[in-house]
Amino acid sequence: MAIDSVVKQRWEVMREALDERQRRLLVGVEAKVLGRGGVAAVALATGVSRTTIRAGLSEIEAIGQTGQAAQQTHALPGRTRQAGAGRKKIELKDATLLPDLLALVDATTRGDPESPLRWTCKSLRNLADELKAKGHAVSHVVVGKLLKSQNYSLQSNVKAIEGNQSPDRNAQFEHINSRVAAALEAGVPVISVDTKKKELVGAYKNAGQQWLPGGEPVKVKVHDFIDKELGRANPYGVYDIGADEAWVGVGTDHDTSAFAVQTIRRWWLSMGQERYPQARRLLITADGGGSNGHRVRLWKLELSRLAQETGLDIEVHHFPPGTSKWNKIEHRLFSFITMNWRGRPLISHEVIVSLIAGTKTRSGLSVRAELDSAEYPKGQVVCDEDFAAIKLERHEFHGDWNYCIRSDLN
Repeated sequence: MAIDSVVKQRWEVMREALDERQRRLLVGVEAKVLGRGGVAAVALATGVSRTTIRAGLSEIEAIGQTGQAAQQTHALPGRTRQAGAGRKKIELKDATLLPDLLALVDATTRGDPESPLRWTCKSLRNLADELKAKGHAVSHVVVGKLLKSQNYSLQSNVKAIEGNQSPDRNAQFEHINSRVAAALEAGVPVISVDTKKKELVGAYKNAGQQWLPGGEPVKVKVHDFIDKELGRANPYGVYDIGADEAWVGVGTDHDTSAFAVQTIRRWWLSMGQERYPQARRLLITADGGGSNGHRVRLWKLELSRLAQETGLDIEVHHFPPGTSKWNKIEHRLFSFITMNWRGRPLISHEVIVSLIAGTKTRSGLSVRAELDSAEYPKGQVVCDEDFAAIKLERHEFHGDWNYCIRSDLN
C-alpha cells in the first residue's frame, strides 16, 4: 500500500477525534517520519495546508528540544493556537467601525437626520449597507456579532406609557378597592364588565399556535378583509369577582350601551339572581370609556331601567382614563379566552361562543356564553327629561366616576 494512502487513512480515522492543535501535531509527525518531501506528501494526502504542517513540525521540534512545548507555544491554557495567532477582529482592524455602528442603532436623534436608515427597518442587512456606504467592509453576519458583543438584542415594544394620568388616579384605585372589599364581605355581588376586542368572523388567521398533525396547518385567508355576511363579533363580558364565574354575550351588531346592559341583564337572570337571591345591591367596576363609559348618558339610562326591573340599587365605579388593564375582567377572563382560542380561526359566531364557553382556568373559572343577534342601533340620544328621571346619586369623591343608580323598591 502506498505511503500517501496510509497517511490519508490515518488522517481520516483520527481527525474527528482530535482538536486543532492535535491535528497540527499529527500532520507534523507524518511529515517528519516521511523525511524529505514529507510536507508536500502529507499536504496532498490530507488536504491540510503546507503552512499548518510546517507549524506542526516546528512544535514537534520544540517538544524534542525542551519537553515544554505548552509553555513555549501557548500563552493561555486550553488554547490550540499560539498567543496572537488567528484572524484579527475586524473592530481592531477598523477602529471606526464599532462607533459608526453604535451611532446607527442609537435610539436618539444623534447622527445624520437625512440618512434613509433612520426612517426604515434597522435590519442587519440595512445596517451593513449603511456601514458599507461609510467605507466599512463588513457583512450583515459580522454586524450581528458586533451588536451581540455590545449587549444588543432583538426586542419588541412594551406597553408602559399610560398617557396623561389623572392626579386622583391612585386615590380612585384605593376607593374602588375599599368599596369592592366591603361589598364582597357583605355578600353583595360584584362584577367587572368590559367589551373584549372585536373579532373578525371567518377563516382568518388567529394569533398563536395549536397542536396539529405534522404538515397539516389550518388554511386561512391571505387578506383580512371583513366578510360582509359574517361581519364581526362583539364579546361583552361580565365577570363575577366573588364567584370566579363569567357570562359573555357575543353580539353581532353594534357595541352600544344598550348591548352592554342587556348582557348584564342576561347574566343576572341566568346566573346572578340564583347565586344571590337576597341581593338588594349590585356593584359594577367598569372602564371609563366605550359603551360603559362614565360620560355616556345611555349607559346610565339603561342601568336605571335594569335597576327598576330587578329592584337592585346599582353602584358603579369607573377606572380612571388609560387604566383599563387594571379591571379584573381583563386578566381574569379575557386573557384566558384569548389563550383558549389561539391558533383557531373564528369561522362563525357559533364557534366563538363555543370557544368562549370552553375557557377554563386552574383557579376554577367557569364561563357561560350566548349569542346575541339583536340589533343595537348607534346614535341613540337621551333627552334631558329622561336623564333627569334617573335616580342618580353621585359619591362625594369623584361623582363622575363613582355613583349609584337607585331602584324604586329600595
